[in-house]
Amino acid sequence: MTIHVVGNACVDTSFRLERLPQPGETHNALAASEGIGGKGANQAVAAARTGAKMTFWAPVGKDAAGDWVESQLADEIADLRLSRPNQPCDRSVILVDRGGENAIVTASACAEAFDPLETSDLSSVWRAGDTLLMQGNLHPDVTEQCLKAAQMAGLFTILNPSPLPASPLDLSLVSLLIVNRPEAEALTGATDITQAAGRLLAKGVQTVIITLGAAGALVQHASGHFYITAEKRDAVDTSGAGDCFAGTLAGLAAQGVTLADAARLATQAAAISVGRAGTLASFPTRAELAALTKTLKPKDM
Repeated sequence: MTIHVVGNACVDTSFRLERLPQPGETHNALAASEGIGGKGANQAVAAARTGAKMTFWAPVGKDAAGDWVESQLADEIADLRLSRPNQPCDRSVILVDRGGENAIVTASACAEAFDPLETSDLSSVWRAGDTLLMQGNLHPDVTEQCLKAAQMAGLFTILNPSPLPASPLDLSLVSLLIVNRPEAEALTGATDITQAAGRLLAKGVQTVIITLGAAGALVQHASGHFYITAEKRDAVDTSGAGDCFAGTLAGLAAQGVTLADAARLATQAAAISVGRAGTLASFPTRAELAALTKTLKPKDM
């Protein structure tokens, strides 16, 4: 089984601050760093580090930054299917305060113009039984078309719709929906998470996971729900924690780990990431994920 991660990749520039600035303020950063980013790239690397067989489909600008992004991703992902549009590579600026909270601004011209069904051989490469993992960075119409084509081809579809599109997607095309609490509320209007999960199921989603930060996660499907508790850690940088969770869960599930155990280990992986600085740089290594996986009983695999 192959995981096809379809999304974006960019250059992340991160600034660590005492606090996030108010409108009109100028702050001197405590530290700055640059690395690979983009929700698609983040989730693809997290999935690859679980040992899953995966392919990453994304656009990368035809410039020096795009060359660098491609070279860095090649160290993590064996099967890269990157398009190179004739425009600058996408970029994100991430501001992180001492408490780990963040604010992110992204320039995403490459991602917004990317249509893998039209410009790549995605639909001829995937097979029934594979998994499609997508986020919210591509044009909503493209995301929906990919989900529909994948569903018709017999793939298991996972959607982490962040950032949320202006118009709602057809959630009946989604096997597993992963959202955080604010996203669940925005999609349903419900502040109670179990009510929000129920409303998402009513939209046609088979299974819903609502991530709750330090409180863990709620997993709900038609036959019931359960909670995953999170390990207590001091937050250094929360940026990318949701991507770490989604990619790790998808990678483990594709290797036969039960949803409950995949969600539990993904929550532990996300807890590791928030205790470190950076986005992708904070994710657990292959060795750390292998150690987590060894805690599973043989029957859970």
